[in-house]
Amino acid sequence: MIGIIDYGAGNLLSVKKAFDYLKVENVIIRSPEEFTDIEKLVLPGVGAFSASMNSMKSRKLHELTKEWLLADKPFLGICVGLQMLFEESDEFGTSEGLGVLPGRVPQFKDGKVPQIGWNQVKQCQNVPLWKGIADDAFFYFVHSYYVDTPEQEMIIGETDYFMTYNSAV
Repeated sequence: MIGIIDYGAGNLLSVKKAFDYLKVENVIIRSPEEFTDIEKLVLPGVGAFSASMNSMKSRKLHELTKEWLLADKPFLGICVGLQMLFEESDEFGTSEGLGVLPGRVPQFKDGKVPQIGWNQVKQCQNVPLWKGIADDAFFYFVHSYYVDTPEQEMIIGETDYFMTYNSAV
């Protein structure tokens, strides 16, 4: 069963509808008690970093998510759902993230911000996530911030937008 974390924002219903369409068993997690019988976890995207983290904390979902990640269980973070894994973000001042991955989330300095549109992802490692997806495949982006990490070995995808940034870890 795939658990989809509801932190009060994000593309929650789009993610759920995608799993339903694929006939993949899933459940929306709104409280710590609903973290049962979950084999994989998704933290959807869309939203401001600090508001998303505050909502995760107020719903008491941040610690269980952090424990899940530290146990190296299957996880997919989408957009801000990926960004929240890192130590901090520069969005609306400095905000603390889950801190399970080293690095920060700065804002793009060049180009039109937010970056909106289709862009290619260069695969940096052969990992299960890329199964069936061609190298340099196009993905749709809507974001103003990107992941910056000193741990180059954890980067599995990069994208160019006035600079090369980490789009998948």
